[in-house]
Amino acid sequence: MTKLDQIRAAEARLLLSTYDRSPVLFVGGHGVHIFDENGTKYLDLLSGIGVNALGYNHPAITKTIAEQSQKLIHTSNLFYHEGQAELALRLTERSGLDRAFFANTGTEAWEAALKLARAHAGVLRSEGKTIGTKFLALEQSFHGRTFGAMSTTYKDKYREPFAPVVPGVEFVKLNDLADLRAKFSNEVCAILVEAIQGEGGIRPLTQEFFAEARALASSTGALLIVDEIQAGMGRTGKWFAYQHYGIQPDVTTLAKPIAGGIPLGAVLCTEEVARSFHPGMHGTTFGGGPLACSVAIAVIDAIEKEGLLANATTVGDYFQQQLRSLAKRHDAVVDVRGKGLMVAAELDSAELGKLTVAEMLKRHILINCTSDTVLRFLPPFILERAHVDTAIKALDEIFSEYAAGQGATASAGGHQRG
Repeated sequence: MTKLDQIRAAEARLLLSTYDRSPVLFVGGHGVHIFDENGTKYLDLLSGIGVNALGYNHPAITKTIAEQSQKLIHTSNLFYHEGQAELALRLTERSGLDRAFFANTGTEAWEAALKLARAHAGVLRSEGKTIGTKFLALEQSFHGRTFGAMSTTYKDKYREPFAPVVPGVEFVKLNDLADLRAKFSNEVCAILVEAIQGEGGIRPLTQEFFAEARALASSTGALLIVDEIQAGMGRTGKWFAYQHYGIQPDVTTLAKPIAGGIPLGAVLCTEEVARSFHPGMHGTTFGGGPLACSVAIAVIDAIEKEGLLANATTVGDYFQQQLRSLAKRHDAVVDVRGKGLMVAAELDSAELGKLTVAEMLKRHILINCTSDTVLRFLPPFILERAHVDTAIKALDEIFSEYAAGQGATASAGGHQRG
């Protein structure tokens, strides 16, 4: 048995059945490439589902981990360490918000944001305002796997096996102004959005819808909470995807790329919202530890020093241009969308979506397919045009082969009918 075979057999005996893994054993990486046990190099256009912002073995990360691990890895949040305030300063300066809370993951950050919304509404009620506890979330949204996050996630497949979910959530049609207005009232404590939906298929909010959500929330004291877990920290060419709209949220959540692969999540909020929490209302054992904070600081500094916001914009634009050229040659590509290095190509069939991911893997390129038909590209911020060209060439081959196969099948079928 190969080492991969041994690990697969062991996992089949020992792990909960939660992942449908591809049969590849990765052991190392460098830059935008990751290597399997045989030394085969793969171009990674998924970056650990949007996590490895600086790719693999970036010196800013490896140096910081080595140095910090010899000083302090964990203290607990009962004491001070040097990293949290320094990281919070960087995040608040770049977000336009005032205060931070650090968690371990995106879903934990989202849970904290939901608790903030309910607590803030309670403070407003104590001051004489009329405001309820309801959340408005969006169709096609995805916010995480824990109970509150899952309850504000749209697709039934994420919620139904665990019903009953957390009550008080209603879903609004994406970018439907009339539906948003009809469902909003002073019973709502927060409107929950992703500026660009990730798992939902790289679907951006329209300017009009986002602005209306902001206006409605402001009209009653409800919060506008923006999930930036996938789109944030520079992936779209700005630190936060909401900055493309010129709209400021009351609360935002971060995770995936914030610490370049070390688990870390964050909630950022205004001073007004922050007054809703006091010691004992929320907490975490591991969140915001010395190691994670020091790496996150190094990631932010490297993004700025290496001009990676600009790179995300220019290479991302090039990626979309090349995908649109591909769409002109292949009818199977029905839409191309995204911002920066958060890019999607929507196909006309789930069959082709699944096939494309598998065929790209055979060509040593990592992507995935979300919402059944949407090829999702979330590469490291250090991606170059040459890497895009490699991916486009592979996609062109796959779509051509698929179309030829479909044509041959149709011809054979037509011949049999004759």
